[in-house]
Amino acid sequence: MESATGRWVSGDDFFDRESELQVLDARVRTGNHTLLTGQRRMGKTSIVRELGRRLKDQGWVFVFTDVEGATCAEDVIADVAQALHPVRPIASRVAAGLRWFTENVEEVSALEFRMKIRAGLNAGNWRRHGEQLIRDCARHDHSVLLVIDELPIFLKRMLDQHDDGAHRVEEFLSWLRGALQAVDARSPVLIASGSIGLAPLVQRLGIPDRINHLDPLRLGPWDRHASIACFERLAASSRHPLRVEAGVANAVYEAIGLGIPHHVQSFFARMWEFTIMQKRDRVTVADVDTVYRTALLGPSGQNDLVHYQTRLKEGLEDDCYTVAMEILAETAVRERFTPTARRCLEQCYAPVVDDVRSRIAEVLDVLMHDGYIETTTDGFRFPSRLLKDWWSSRFRDHHIPLDQRLSSAATVPEATR
Repeated sequence: MESATGRWVSGDDFFDRESELQVLDARVRTGNHTLLTGQRRMGKTSIVRELGRRLKDQGWVFVFTDVEGATCAEDVIADVAQALHPVRPIASRVAAGLRWFTENVEEVSALEFRMKIRAGLNAGNWRRHGEQLIRDCARHDHSVLLVIDELPIFLKRMLDQHDDGAHRVEEFLSWLRGALQAVDARSPVLIASGSIGLAPLVQRLGIPDRINHLDPLRLGPWDRHASIACFERLAASSRHPLRVEAGVANAVYEAIGLGIPHHVQSFFARMWEFTIMQKRDRVTVADVDTVYRTALLGPSGQNDLVHYQTRLKEGLEDDCYTVAMEILAETAVRERFTPTARRCLEQCYAPVVDDVRSRIAEVLDVLMHDGYIETTTDGFRFPSRLLKDWWSSRFRDHHIPLDQRLSSAATVPEATR
């Protein structure tokens, strides 16, 4: 098993998740479309890649496309077509249905295939050609699993970048549902996934029924046993041998506080680097805290963690993003976001945020859905110690607790950055 940070894994590097794979496999084989949800770094891409690999071995066609960079429906259709390019029978049918495509599919690269298809798509014809693409998949001799990754980010970008963004989002989701339901077959089967929640977006737009054909499946964290087993398996890897004192793997789990697969992998990678720099071949329980503070929370861990803030900015409107950062700073510094803090936040931001109570409720839904916080008997808290400590380290020196702002008659704060 190879250490993997920042990339999806499959085959021998794929660990655990057999129960989730079994559920997802059963859904796909029975033709049920799925919305795969779960907080960041939970392994959503890895599980669909592994499922696709296994299905390909059994004669399925696996098509994976990432639409994070798309800005309109035409881009998505072209992205899916590019992913289909290696499947020559389907790609040839797609090309044959386009009057402007005159080249031989086998003589152009996948990127050229996408560019030529995209050049002929416009607001007036993308629905028709997209529907034909779905039908071409259904006509194929083998069943097709189509994965569209980062669908919520594409929809949010389309919402923000176009004056009629809300209409475009509704139009695309209605089209996608209709195109899949119009195919009288169990293929193609769609898995839609993403690192921000789709359900909160459609709820906010008042169109939750547009995704009712997608059966949600939430990917949760590893438990203590799986987290420890993964760390120990990585330590025993022949290519990355690492001698560990008894109790190290458990101490790692205690340090991060939640079994997010990427964080387990990242902790192992930092421990291995620590032994190299210290010219050692063994780590102790005492080393766990050192690596946690200097590496995971230090400069080398920033790329992993800052992405959580970036994803929030991509997924929320500006005023909601400001509110989200206030909630997370308060939760990290004070250990809880209490009902009292919530009332104080409402009062602080009422002069500058329209319908602030609804905005705060919306943000809390997103933060819970995407795994940043969870409910407790007295408010909300971080389930991940690593995320809490990272947010706390950034804000503890300048975050004024919400109740203190009101008691000291502080002015309305500027947007948290």
